[in-house]
Amino acid sequence: MNKAVCLLIVKTVRLKNLSLIKIISLVLLTTTFVFKTTKSSAQSTPAKSLLALSKADHVLAIIDPVSLKIITRVPVGTDPHEVIASADGKTAYVTIYGGGSLHELDIIDLVTQKALPVFDTKPFNGPHGITFADGKLWFSAEGAKAVARFDPATGKIDWCMGTGQDRTHMIYVTPDGKNVYTTNVSSGTVSILVDTLLPAPVGPSGQVFPGAKPHWEWLQTVIPVSRGSEGFDVSPDGRELWTAASDEGSIWIIDISSKKVLDKIDAKAVGANRLKFTPDGKRVLISSLRTGDLFIYDAASHKELKKLNMGRGGAGILVDTDGSRAFVGCTADNHITIIDLKTMEISGHIDLAGPDGLAWAVRP
Repeated sequence: MNKAVCLLIVKTVRLKNLSLIKIISLVLLTTTFVFKTTKSSAQSTPAKSLLALSKADHVLAIIDPVSLKIITRVPVGTDPHEVIASADGKTAYVTIYGGGSLHELDIIDLVTQKALPVFDTKPFNGPHGITFADGKLWFSAEGAKAVARFDPATGKIDWCMGTGQDRTHMIYVTPDGKNVYTTNVSSGTVSILVDTLLPAPVGPSGQVFPGAKPHWEWLQTVIPVSRGSEGFDVSPDGRELWTAASDEGSIWIIDISSKKVLDKIDAKAVGANRLKFTPDGKRVLISSLRTGDLFIYDAASHKELKKLNMGRGGAGILVDTDGSRAFVGCTADNHITIIDLKTMEISGHIDLAGPDGLAWAVRP
């Protein structure tokens, strides 16, 4: 109960010379009124909300993308890195990373703005990159050198595959759930995993094994790039994969159909952390955690269009669904930088301690 309400009660008691029973009744009535007023003033999650993780405060911030105000903060684990929302926009999932040592997946009800029971990913330690596709949650498990799939309907992991690579960090899954791409930071590679229909196996005699049938099996292609390749994205048409290497600042472009490197750009984006296409596929954004720069590239010509300095370090990137704005988590600067993609200039900031992973949550 606030100070103004307390003073009002005292003043009323003095003027009316109320009995003890009446005083108690007045206090209860006032408390109920304050509770209901506070409860009704709580903001609900909008149909489209910006989700942002705070590494410093260990919370998931739910932000109104129109007013740019934080609606609420939901506590999460000790080292939150990436976040994604379910297809219906009602649930958020957060990976608790710990440098590959932790094994926690936090689940948040975005409608009630409450945390749900935590899911233990063990033995898939170090969950980091995360996405939602084909009704399932997919994540990289850096500590296990693997990727895994979580079924929200059963609350269980129903598939996994090892990459055999060091620091399998970020992940992308095609909408049909048939292709998985990862960057393997310390190995300096990109993994392309494809769910492939194989013919019935043949024995040494050249004959098909008795009863053998064609079957589906996941096959991996490992493509060498530069060490430190971490942030990556797939072009909206699904043809190209771009990844940026933090160690040397280069950008690698891979043709997905042939699984071959198309180009290597000497972008000098040292400290490159995240990379994102705009929805129209025309531009590519790369953030640097080391310099605080945002590099904007033309996807067709492979030429730099602009370089913006956002502060001391840029991490997670999220592009608005209409392509008008980009949001960049500037971890060291304790704010999210907003970029106007029409002018390619900084248009504002959202204060948040140590922001990193960003995602949209959209309810139909």
